Amino acid sequence: MAGRTTRDVQVWGLRRYKGKRKTTYTVRWRVAGGIRQQTFDTIKLTESFRARLLVGLRQAEPFDVQTGQPVSVLDKLPELSWLEHAMAFVDVKWPHASPRHRKGIAEGLTTATVAALSTTGIDTREVRRALENWVFNSAARSGSKDTEPPEEHGATVRWARRHSPSLVEMAEPARLRGVLDALALKLDGTPASSSTVARKRSALYSVFQYAVEVDALQANPMDRIAWKPPKHTDEVDRRVVVNPQQAKRLLDEVAAIYPSLEAFFACIYYAGLRPSEVRHLKVRDLDLPTSPDAWGTLHLLGSTQTTGAAWTDTGQATEDRSLKHRARRATRQTPAPPELVALLRRHIAAFPAGLEGRLFVTRAGRAGIPVAAPFASPQSMGIVYRIWDKARQRALTDAEYHSPLAKRPYDLRHAAVSLWLNAGVPATQVAEWAGHSVNVLLRVYASCIVGQDEASRRRVELALSADAGIRA
Repeated sequence: MAGRTTRDVQVWGLRRYKGKRKTTYTVRWRVAGGIRQQTFDTIKLTESFRARLLVGLRQAEPFDVQTGQPVSVLDKLPELSWLEHAMAFVDVKWPHASPRHRKGIAEGLTTATVAALSTTGIDTREVRRALENWVFNSAARSGSKDTEPPEEHGATVRWARRHSPSLVEMAEPARLRGVLDALALKLDGTPASSSTVARKRSALYSVFQYAVEVDALQANPMDRIAWKPPKHTDEVDRRVVVNPQQAKRLLDEVAAIYPSLEAFFACIYYAGLRPSEVRHLKVRDLDLPTSPDAWGTLHLLGSTQTTGAAWTDTGQATEDRSLKHRARRATRQTPAPPELVALLRRHIAAFPAGLEGRLFVTRAGRAGIPVAAPFASPQSMGIVYRIWDKARQRALTDAEYHSPLAKRPYDLRHAAVSLWLNAGVPATQVAEWAGHSVNVLLRVYASCIVGQDEASRRRVELALSADAGIRA
């Protein structure tokens, strides 16, 4: 049904844009002072759409202000499919998003779309694969002939298109609430982590916001749903934090199993680096004094992330990016205690750097066969995880190994930041070293600050006694 209408309309000519992959055609027109445009892949579709506008204009028909269409044709327009709209959103976001963000959007929209479809009688695993690997992957679709999916996904994609709700139907409160509930669960039906729910919910919200932007919806329907996501569980579990003695045993076992990774894990523990930041380190980024008791400095210029070849612009699984939550050219410095300086010096002497001086690179293939220098690939995270698991088995008791203690290499970073805070380093300084905001730092590591209670009580007692002395 038409809303507010106007006869203040002007239709302009066609515009042709010749891109690298294809040529597109655009119609531009003005309705009540607002500029509209619609782009098509063929000249025939473009001319047909423009002719429809001109007929309405010549017959002095009122135009709907919201849609920009003549009122007489509104009822004839097909409803916009949720699937097609979500694909258009992905195409808009793709050029400006990082590989990890692209994958996160695809995962969120896949979960939402599967929840909205009636999947009775069809393999939902195949639906998920088709949606994530082709429907919500702009690079995969741009490489397909005539925008048709590959044979392995063809039948599933055609089924999804036939059964997709319209955008308006997807925005209905009852359906949308069910979709939101699905975002809060993992595939096995157990609750998903708060960060996963927040990431997927953000993707869904952005799709509806894009619908508002292109005038397909009047308002974002998620703003009307009284649905609460799970509470944040960002706070670090104290059980994962190793003490200095345990950390030393773990590093010693890594040195015995896979010597070239000892300094890798040491950078995480002694300097609080993220694994992706360690993978990006180059020899020239290190300031390592020769004095055995002197501190050094690590200059962090970026991170190296592995997302998968399907999500990067280069077609490589690994891509160099900026520091987390930082501008592209932003840098950060973090101190290296003497223990780390010594380890890094030994590493540089024993293991040749990779291309461009990269410090940590993959030196062996899947079968353990050494890779010929110069080493071109950043350190494989698969090897990192396998060696860490072996080191935990050797360094920890059976009970500790089956506990959350240092379960992931990233937990060494938690141990580093917790150690700094408990040593009395000001939170502002710790936040700067770790690449956090102070707010996030205190929220995430609140439960790991131990041993401060008694000292704080003594400070209060001293303040109270001093006040009492003044009054006396």
